[in-house]
Amino acid sequence: MLPVGHSPILQRILGWLGDNDVKDVVISTGYLGSAIEEYFKDGSEFGMKIEYASSRRPMGIAGQLRNAEDRLGDRFVCLYGDAILDFDLHELLEFHERRKALLTMALMEHSVRSNYGVMELARDGKIERWNEKPTFRTDINVGCYIMQKRYLLDYIPRDSVYGMKEAFEKAMSKGELLYGLKVKGQFYDIGDKRSYREADAHFLKEDGKIP
Repeated sequence: MLPVGHSPILQRILGWLGDNDVKDVVISTGYLGSAIEEYFKDGSEFGMKIEYASSRRPMGIAGQLRNAEDRLGDRFVCLYGDAILDFDLHELLEFHERRKALLTMALMEHSVRSNYGVMELARDGKIERWNEKPTFRTDINVGCYIMQKRYLLDYIPRDSVYGMKEAFEKAMSKGELLYGLKVKGQFYDIGDKRSYREADAHFLKEDGKIP
């Protein structure tokens, strides 16, 4: 419910889902989840149908999914509640179907510049190259997945605190088809004060006048 610009984070997430033709939503809630239910109600005001899966104690992300399993379809989109995304979700869905995957993860390129000179050494310790403050590029998980419901049933225990990484690793150890697709778009992480301030400034500018 933290405002980013003039709207709560979750409202922006739901708006993006609606723009990508996702209209049936399950929101997993915990402590103070009633504030979310009171604001979004059944979702009709936002052009969608919203249900809630509440847990009385922290369950971890995968544990929360398991708790919501009775409300999920055979295939569903899973999103984190602290990131605002903007890319073509249809592309991810089509890739998932073509690969007949159990799970497909959205990835985006992320660049980090080192504050230090990075040295490359030969095996005997001889300096071969000095890279002054290089930029490293990686593909990061932006917290958007297409999942088949069987993923929950087979790899996430009931009534347990369980993380997504643990569930992924268990599925991969069994040879399941898990894929990642690099998508082009925007990713606004709201995981700390700095990133929140940056996202808030961006959306305040985008929203324009005070409502």
